[in-house]
Amino acid sequence: MRVCCDILLRITIGIGAVLIIAGVLVACQFSVLINAIIDRMIALRPGSKTFGWWAKPPVEPRISLYVYNVTNADDFLSNGSRAIVDEVGPYVYSETWEKVNIVEHDNGTLSYNLRKIYKFREDLSAGPEDDVVIVPNIPMLSATSQSKHAARFLRLAMASIMDILKIKPFVQVSVGQLLWGYEDPLLKLAKDVVPKEQKLPYEEFGLLYGKNGTSSDRVTVFTGTDNINHYGIIDKFNGRTHLPHWTTDECNRLSGTDGSIFPPHITKDRVLEVYDKDLCRLLPLVFEQEVMTSNEVPGYRFTPPEWVFADVDSHPDNMCYCPAGKPSCSPNGLFNVSLCQYDSPIMLSFPHFYLADDSLRTQVDGISPPQKEQHQFYFDVQPKMGTTLSVRARIQINLAVSQVFDIKQVANFPDIIFPILWFEEGIDSLPDEVTDLMRFAETIPPKIRVILILVLCVLGVILLLLSTFCLIRNSHRQSTLHLEGSNYLATAQVDMNKKQNKDNNPNNGRY
Repeated sequence: MRVCCDILLRITIGIGAVLIIAGVLVACQFSVLINAIIDRMIALRPGSKTFGWWAKPPVEPRISLYVYNVTNADDFLSNGSRAIVDEVGPYVYSETWEKVNIVEHDNGTLSYNLRKIYKFREDLSAGPEDDVVIVPNIPMLSATSQSKHAARFLRLAMASIMDILKIKPFVQVSVGQLLWGYEDPLLKLAKDVVPKEQKLPYEEFGLLYGKNGTSSDRVTVFTGTDNINHYGIIDKFNGRTHLPHWTTDECNRLSGTDGSIFPPHITKDRVLEVYDKDLCRLLPLVFEQEVMTSNEVPGYRFTPPEWVFADVDSHPDNMCYCPAGKPSCSPNGLFNVSLCQYDSPIMLSFPHFYLADDSLRTQVDGISPPQKEQHQFYFDVQPKMGTTLSVRARIQINLAVSQVFDIKQVANFPDIIFPILWFEEGIDSLPDEVTDLMRFAETIPPKIRVILILVLCVLGVILLLLSTFCLIRNSHRQSTLHLEGSNYLATAQVDMNKKQNKDNNPNNGRY
C-alpha cells in the first residue's frame, strides 16, 4: 500500500512539473502557434474566404478629383501675367474592383487581370461631369516641349500644323472629357501619319482614358502558401520582374504589393512597398503612428518618407531615377514619370505640392498652402494580418512645360510646372465581417495565452505543493513509526537480557 502511495506521489509531482513547463512553453511559443494559424488562414488559396475577399474586395473604393481651372488663360499667354487657377471639385466616382482571369501556378503564384468599374456619384460631387474647365492642352504642350531640342525646321513645321488645325495651349473641356477622353487634333493626325509601330495605344486623350474596364496588364503575385514573407508581393508585371526605365536594378524592382495586402506580422521598422503602373516605380512607406479604427481594430499608419520625391542633392539615392544624368533630375518634391507616359513631360507630386519646394506652388496663384490632414498620402494597415484598413492615396498630376520660341503658339508660355489636377483614391473602412476577424485575431489570442499560462502554472504549483506536503507528512509518519519500533525493540531486548541473566544465576532470589 505504501509503495502504491509513493508511486502516485511521484506521478503527481511529474504532472505538476509538466504543467509548469507547459505554462512556460505557452508563454514563449504561443504567439508562434497563433502566427502559424494566421499565416495558414490568410494565404491565397482558391475557395478560401480570404481568397474571395482578395479577388473581389467587399468594399466600395472612391476616387475624388479636384481640377485646377485656369481663369486667366488669355492674360497669361498675352501679357505674361501669372496664371490664376481655381480648384474645383470634388468630382467623385465609386469604384468596383475585381480580379479576373485568375490562374494558379505550381510555384506558389497567381496571375490575374484587374477590372475597375467607375460610377459617377453626382450626389457626392461639387457638380455634374458636364462642368466646363479650362486646362493646359497636354497633348500640344507635350509635343512642343519634346521638340525643344529638335531641328528648327521641325519646330516651324509644327507651328504651321498647329496654326492650320487651330490648336491652342489651353483647352475648354468638360470634367468628364478631361478624365475619360476627347478627340484631340494632334492625336488624330498622328493616327493618320505615324507608322503603325510608333502609334500611341489610344485615339483620344483623357487622364483616365481606358481605365474604366478590365486592364490588359497581367499581374503575377505570390500567394504566401510557400513563404508567407512573399504574401501579396508582385512576382511579374506583364512578364517582367523589373522595370526597364531606371539606371539600377534596385530602382527597377517590382517586388511590392498592390496596396490591398502586405506580408503579415508587420513591425514598426519595416518598410512597406506599393507598386502602381502609373507611379512608374515602387513607392516606399514608413511607419508614422498607431491608429484605431472606428470599430476598435488597431493599426499602423504608413506614409511615404519625406525623401521619396526629394532632389538628388537632398537624397543622393534618388539619382537612379535620372536616366539622362543629373540635368534630367526632377526638382525637389516632384517625380518624372514621362518614361511611363510615352515621353509626355508629366510630373507627379503630392497635392498642393505637399513636401515640395514652396516655389513650385507659388508659380501660379490660387493654390492654398498644403495641409497634412488633407494632402498626405497614407495607408492604415492591420499589422498581424497585413490587411489594409483604410487608404488615402493622394497624388497631383503636373505638366512640365518648356518654353519654345520658334512655335508661336507657345512662345509666351514660360518654363513652368503647371498643375492639372489632384485626386485621392481609397477606402474609409472594411465590412464588419472582415474587421470582426481582425479584432478576434488581435485581442482573443493574447487573452487565451494569459489564461493558459495562469491555469497551467497555478495547477502545476498546486500539485507540486500538495505532493511536497504529502511527502513531508509521510516522511514524518515514517520517522515516528521507526522511532516507536526502535523503542519497542530496545525494551524487548532489555527484558530478554534480564530473563537470560535470571536463568544463568540459579541462586538469584535465594536466602
